[in-house]
Amino acid sequence: MSEADKRLRVAVLGCGAVGSQVVRLLTEQRDDLTARVGAPVELVGVAVRRLDAPRDVEVPEGLLTTDAAGLVARDDVDLVVEVIGGIEPARSLILAALENGASVVTANKALLAEDGPTLFEAAAKAERDLYYEAAVAGAIPILRPLRESLAGDKVTRVLGIVNGTTNFILDKMDTSGAGFSEALEEAQDLGYAEADPTADVEGFDAAAKAAILASLAFHSRVTASDVYREGISEVTAADVASARDMGSVVKLLAICELRRGPDGHEQVAARVHPAMIPRSHPLASVREAYNAVFVESEAAGQLMFYGPGAGGAPTASAVLGDLVTVARNRLADTRGAGESAYADRAVQPMGETRTRYHVAIDVDDRAGVLAAVANAFADHDVSIQTVRQEGRGADAQLVVVSHAAPDAALSATVEELRRMDIVREVTSVMRVEGGDE
Repeated sequence: MSEADKRLRVAVLGCGAVGSQVVRLLTEQRDDLTARVGAPVELVGVAVRRLDAPRDVEVPEGLLTTDAAGLVARDDVDLVVEVIGGIEPARSLILAALENGASVVTANKALLAEDGPTLFEAAAKAERDLYYEAAVAGAIPILRPLRESLAGDKVTRVLGIVNGTTNFILDKMDTSGAGFSEALEEAQDLGYAEADPTADVEGFDAAAKAAILASLAFHSRVTASDVYREGISEVTAADVASARDMGSVVKLLAICELRRGPDGHEQVAARVHPAMIPRSHPLASVREAYNAVFVESEAAGQLMFYGPGAGGAPTASAVLGDLVTVARNRLADTRGAGESAYADRAVQPMGETRTRYHVAIDVDDRAGVLAAVANAFADHDVSIQTVRQEGRGADAQLVVVSHAAPDAALSATVEELRRMDIVREVTSVMRVEGGDE
């Protein structure tokens, strides 16, 4: 790149909550970005669906266009920022940008979790960067530490709260005693939850992020379809109260870990589900819409990353961080680390993953009930850690917490309990994380 042409030209795809903040930061911090990069960073185009749509920021005159394909095909574009979201047209636009010689920064967790390998292969073929820090946990720097800072270490577990909407809902249920529907309504009123909250409350958003985290942490290709997923819509106020009685709190967790398979080889276990964790655990104190990711590695030990996990400005901060790195690489005629999938570990089926269960059972209050319940657990080789009885007579309830066992064995135990004459209803089943197994 000649001195006369020593400038980085940036195209932004999308001008919604995140895209508008990216445009604002590129405009307001132009001088600082120039100093950090080592050359002027020039915004040359912003692709939108409608030119007349209301926007949070004023886009410089002449930059708006509805021709996204034409924008990424321009010969003078060095770097493309994709903040459209979704699968298409984002995938086609990113692939076209890379093929045309531009580096790419994206916040698109859904696309990376579904078809990341295609994007990484295209970036490698084009010898261009594909960076995506903003795809997981907003402003929290978690992907770069996994990819670079811990590159010389062996990560064994990543445990995180990676969806602010569900954390806000569960936190309100814990602190106020509200039910799920009431807490969701408050989250929607405050703008933390969408009118259609399915992606958040049913765990789809967190599962996509878990796939990205597992892929980076364990150097293996993991897609969203590989991640076991349960949402929080079935979590009740009684579940939250029972957790409180145990000195625990309910959180929607993304859990990625290395586990030994039946053949002795390491496998990747990736799951998203609500779970009870002790209030002494660092993640238990993560309140409202905040995110946190807890990383365990052999040499570094335990690390925790905490901060705002969503929102236009926090996510744009992560995008701009990637943009500076990619721009520096472009000036130096080099590229950063690409996909690392050398380990090629298999994904462990959920049924083989060892977990713990908290099971609440309405039972007949008569002799032999506790022994019969204990036998049901023993029949499936599941050891009981604690058991307590609440109430008497028609209101008798047993609350059982198991030791760790294969999830399939625990699930089979619950199904057997449901078939027993002495069991009126299994009122709650929830996994337990943290503490002794």
